[in-house]
Amino acid sequence: MQAPKIVNDLVERIGKAKELDGIVEKVSGWVAAVTKAAPVKNALSGSWLGHQLHPVLTDLPIGAWGAATALDLLGGEDSAEASRKLVGLGLVASAPTALAGAADWSDTYGPDKRVGLVHAATNGTASVLQAASWVARRRGHRGVGVALSLVAVSVTLASAYLGGHLSYVKGIGVNHTAFQKTTRKWNDVAADDEIREGELNRVTVGDTPLLLVRQRGELHALSATCTHAGGPLDEGELDPSGCVTCPWHGSRFRLDDGSVDRGPASVPQPRWEVRVDGGRVLVRAA
Repeated sequence: MQAPKIVNDLVERIGKAKELDGIVEKVSGWVAAVTKAAPVKNALSGSWLGHQLHPVLTDLPIGAWGAATALDLLGGEDSAEASRKLVGLGLVASAPTALAGAADWSDTYGPDKRVGLVHAATNGTASVLQAASWVARRRGHRGVGVALSLVAVSVTLASAYLGGHLSYVKGIGVNHTAFQKTTRKWNDVAADDEIREGELNRVTVGDTPLLLVRQRGELHALSATCTHAGGPLDEGELDPSGCVTCPWHGSRFRLDDGSVDRGPASVPQPRWEVRVDGGRVLVRAA
């Protein structure tokens, strides 16, 4: 019962380690520069996939390295070549996995960003150890290679715990509209003449905040809570191209269907149908 508390206390201490902020800001700046272009950000964030790309990719290196270790322990000399190839496969897969993770990490803040930095550093350490293992195996030093891989897998498990903490405890990468209440009944939210062209308006249906916009004479309604990190879209910017940009991380959504035009968001924004009846604006979940 004591071990989880020790681990949780350690993670909390990492989150409070402000001495990491110097390197955090420097590395985050580098990542932001590399991922500035929308096609790059979308590709790494998983905007085309419908949810974040990084968790999908992590299965590849972890699976390859785990299988290599299983063969090392159970397969004997006959599996030496297969183990070496699996270690190499994991190394190849770790590169895009790290890039996707870095793209997600650059949009976090404070304690989460510090924990994310240590998560990345431990993953990097595991990759270096696996690379050394591959070289040792290649040179015929199988015992050394097996030992290095065992250490690397242990480091990977520690890193995976930190990644799980960020996802399942801190909610990094989850859809922030997943549990919002919706309804197929029409709801009166505003007077039609109060919704001016080009203005971002915040209205509510029950406890659910919505963004209501009139652009080129047409009314649009989306959930006002950004799916990426919960930012208020009604405080963002309206683009002439028919998109709204979140003020927190720059995610851009199309007003007509809620689709992601630019990450880091990977989940489309929930859309609401709009109609005008008797001078009143009515909305319902699409």
